[in-house]
Amino acid sequence: MLLDSASLYFRAYYGVPDTLRSPQGEPVNAVRGLLDFIARLVHDHRPDELVACMDADWRPQWRVDLIPSYKTHRVAEAPEAAEAGEEEVPNTLAPQVPVIEQVLDALGIARIGSPGYEADDVIGTLTARAKGPVQIVTGDRDLFQLVDDARQITVLYPVKGMGNLQVTDNALLLEKYGVDGARYADMAALRGDPSDGLPGVKGIGEKTAAQLINEYGDLPAIRAAALDLGSRLTPARRRNIVEGAAYLDVAPKVVRVADDVPLPDFDPALPHEPLDPMTLEHLSTRWGLGTSLDRLLEALATR
Repeated sequence: MLLDSASLYFRAYYGVPDTLRSPQGEPVNAVRGLLDFIARLVHDHRPDELVACMDADWRPQWRVDLIPSYKTHRVAEAPEAAEAGEEEVPNTLAPQVPVIEQVLDALGIARIGSPGYEADDVIGTLTARAKGPVQIVTGDRDLFQLVDDARQITVLYPVKGMGNLQVTDNALLLEKYGVDGARYADMAALRGDPSDGLPGVKGIGEKTAAQLINEYGDLPAIRAAALDLGSRLTPARRRNIVEGAAYLDVAPKVVRVADDVPLPDFDPALPHEPLDPMTLEHLSTRWGLGTSLDRLLEALATR
């Protein structure tokens, strides 16, 4: 089981009331919400291995070099933060992230990132290396591109809050988007994604992108059809694809998750008991983690 950690703690932050506070009065809704969510995942799915995948770089320069608008709107507005390329994170969430990291480390849950890469790329790399079934837990549709029924790779996608998980396989992708996991990235590149600063091709939305991919097979074939005056493409669609050539030259590399990221050696085995109980007890007392941590410890011990 691979967790898209930032995606999940952002969801926890917005889904759990900020009335959950530490003994000193600081919000701990993201921390406790994430612990509750992991406890539910462990209890319901009983993974042998679990990795919390981290954004060592939430907006890698190599992606920005290819598409300068990539995630631009998420860059913090404060001058110093903007200059450093920091992500806009709510003031009451930012202090909770180090606490999440410390708790995961004390529990002994593997927490992995790679300099210059996003958590998506870590997930892509670990998925490519996996010998057995993989469950990817994320609120980011980009990772649907990794769905592979033959290799038993599914995405658990929170539909509403954290309680309702959509088990995403190829059948569901075909029903909802008209393409399977192997062709999802091509569809996403054509369609674009305003939330990631990807413009897409003018006049091509999700349904049209899926239709074109199903008709021609993949993005290179669609681009070839746009240059072939004998193809069935309408003049307007042909023009838009040709005019979008510069974007389409680079979009696939930006949209596709990397599968060859350098990663440190680590043990992905999910522990039955905490790695550092004394530190964990201190963190629990300091931050008032209470029943959220208790539930996770119980789920780890009884799985």
